[in-house]
Amino acid sequence: MKTYLTPLLAIALFFTSCDKNDSDSENARLTVYLTDAPASYEAVFVDIQGIEVNYSGDAESGWESLPVAHPGVYNLLDFQNGLDTMLVSHSIPAGTLSQIRLVLGDDNQVKIDGTTYLLETPSAQQSGLKLNIHANLVAGVDYKLWIDFDARKSIVATGNDKYLLKPVIRTYTKAESGSIQGIVLPAATVNMVYAIQDTDTLGSARPDLVSGMFLIAGLPGGTYMVAIDGGLALPDKIIPDVNVSVGASADLGTIELE
Repeated sequence: MKTYLTPLLAIALFFTSCDKNDSDSENARLTVYLTDAPASYEAVFVDIQGIEVNYSGDAESGWESLPVAHPGVYNLLDFQNGLDTMLVSHSIPAGTLSQIRLVLGDDNQVKIDGTTYLLETPSAQQSGLKLNIHANLVAGVDYKLWIDFDARKSIVATGNDKYLLKPVIRTYTKAESGSIQGIVLPAATVNMVYAIQDTDTLGSARPDLVSGMFLIAGLPGGTYMVAIDGGLALPDKIIPDVNVSVGASADLGTIELE
């Protein structure tokens, strides 16, 4: 049995032309990448079997499957701090794209303290949660979309060593968003870096344990407060008034916690 999963309806999706594809005068090209927000698990395995799009606006019919480059199990924690993997790159008809959804298989698992547990899927998600897009795809243009699968928020412990997979996913394009990057030292002690706008945490990253490098992508333009969780050994640090511009990365340089 396959499970159909899509991002929450409240998440905004922006498609932006990135590259011209002059060889195709009637179609656009949709490329979808998978990336991940940080989580404290040892591994989060998600069985991605397909991606479907809908041009008709009919939520029950009109779905077309796009060929996934490598269907199978992905460890979401392999794709953090700017790393991603391409799921689909396919030519599709120009015009209005109404909906998109992920197709998941049953081999979804989480690894905690050396033990791997099956991730069950609520019945509501098995029926198919759909995201309305209504994006206008222009012929001859490549559209690049990132699916940011928040592993930390997507796994719910229900007790007795049972876990549910309730995906929390956001989507973004680089041309409609910006990022924050930097290096935090000493790398091995830092828990997390958060990008906060007003009272909302819009992104987070777990710095690399060796280099301390972090990158928080897919951020709307604006002013942010960056909060660094120093862990048990070091105090936290707040960096105010970090300006993020669309299409650019705000580089904080090297930050040393003392």
